[in-house]
Amino acid sequence: MRMRSLTFVLAIGLMSQVALGQQKVPMAPGGFPVAPQGLANRPLPKLPMEFDTAEGMRIRVSAWITGLENPWTIAFLPDGTALVTERPGRLRLIRDGKLDPTPVAGGPVARNIGVSGEPGAVHGYMDVILHPNFASNKLVYVCYTKPLDEKRQTTAIARGRWDGKALVDTKDIFVGQEGNGTARIAFGRDGMLYVTTAAAGPGNAAQDGNTQSGKVLRFKDDGTVPPDNPFVGKSGYKPEIYTLGHRSSLGLAVHPGTGRMWLNENGPNGGDEINVLKPGANYGWPIVSYGRTYSGPWQQNDRPGHVGYEPPIVVWIPAIAVSGIEFYTGDRLPKWKGDVFVGSLRTGEVPGTGHLERVLLNDKLEELRRESLLVELRQRIRDVKQGPDGLLYVLTDQNPGAILRIEPAK
Repeated sequence: MRMRSLTFVLAIGLMSQVALGQQKVPMAPGGFPVAPQGLANRPLPKLPMEFDTAEGMRIRVSAWITGLENPWTIAFLPDGTALVTERPGRLRLIRDGKLDPTPVAGGPVARNIGVSGEPGAVHGYMDVILHPNFASNKLVYVCYTKPLDEKRQTTAIARGRWDGKALVDTKDIFVGQEGNGTARIAFGRDGMLYVTTAAAGPGNAAQDGNTQSGKVLRFKDDGTVPPDNPFVGKSGYKPEIYTLGHRSSLGLAVHPGTGRMWLNENGPNGGDEINVLKPGANYGWPIVSYGRTYSGPWQQNDRPGHVGYEPPIVVWIPAIAVSGIEFYTGDRLPKWKGDVFVGSLRTGEVPGTGHLERVLLNDKLEELRRESLLVELRQRIRDVKQGPDGLLYVLTDQNPGAILRIEPAK
């Protein structure tokens, strides 16, 4: 039954993509589409606004923090403050609901190139997360683009100690291979640090066990390799690899019930996915995909679906350009408890503009239906996080960007 439903979804998606394929899309060198000008930085409409949702719950959306430059993610500290990364390479502090005008000192030096959302862009600061034992050790992890020289860069992870005002004793615990792209980081329930890496450039790098490209890596909290990683001691594979065959993974979160790590990743042109990570599993890119390359064909070869590879549990056709992912576990928005939320970075006219996607799951963690939220705001959504107050906080990948708060309407 599930396979028949997926076949139907794929057929509808293929027809939609054929229609879209008739449009002339400007291409940048390397075969990547150029986002239509003026769509990636629309101003926010006047907020707050209220919306009715599919589950009969009315929500109120307000601008909690404004004046940020392409914010990437937010980490809530136990004392009620929050740390926010900005793409140019800054860490910002929010205290008592106000943005400190002075960036946090002590972070790593990052490289930021190009315009967010356009081909060839390099992001300075990306993820920031807290150590699972932050309350006692005060350790903060920042994922960033590290310059190697004037022309080369890679993804790195720095660890520093939070002293209440700044990061101190900051040093790199991981420096990736040259060219490693945009990444997410998250701690698993096992206390290990999981790191996504994008598939760098054309070719079969995501399938090559001798590269870090197109993988999920797994480390101890100090950046060393745990001995129980699935490829430790296996010839032809780097020991830090946990899973392989990924394209561009911009969302990483632990499922609150199972403790399994969930990942979302962008397809090439259609075929965005949510995957449940299994140690040593291969998710197929670039051999199989539910999307197509920008110039075609629909699949990389004649292999149907994901035969022989780990299949996704949710697929978007056409693509929505998935970004951050979060499970809602709070009580303030009761109709959404247990649902998974995914940001959309898609630029374009409605339908297809950036928004917040809600996916409703059954008790077997199978998709029942989905809902597009905040479409009317027409903003690129970089990340979504549940706050300690049980509300949802949404970061817009704009300049100026904002952190939006979603709460029940009164």
